[in-house]
Amino acid sequence: MRGMGNMQNMMKQMQKMQKKMAEAQEQLGEEKIEGTAGGGMVTVVVSGHKEVLDVIIKEEVVDPEDVEMLQDLVLAATNDALKKADELTNSTMGHFTKGLNLPGMF
Repeated sequence: MRGMGNMQNMMKQMQKMQKKMAEAQEQLGEEKIEGTAGGGMVTVVVSGHKEVLDVIIKEEVVDPEDVEMLQDLVLAATNDALKKADELTNSTMGHFTKGLNLPGMF
């Protein structure tokens, strides 16, 4: 019956790891990550869960004659913010799966 004790210990460790992962996920959701474009003319703020929280556009970049440029800046700032959110997620959650080689996990 020695194996049962090891199994119970392993289950307790897994439960602890699940709790820590849930806490880390919650903390990620509270993070605010900024992405910028055009030298700071457009800023997009996202949460660690990749929800767009704010879009800030400086007045001087708004040109009714060149809407395409503004669209490109918003797109670039959004992609920058999402990339940074991915990097934060990988650095925060990656240590939970380190060495496990699980495809598609953080």
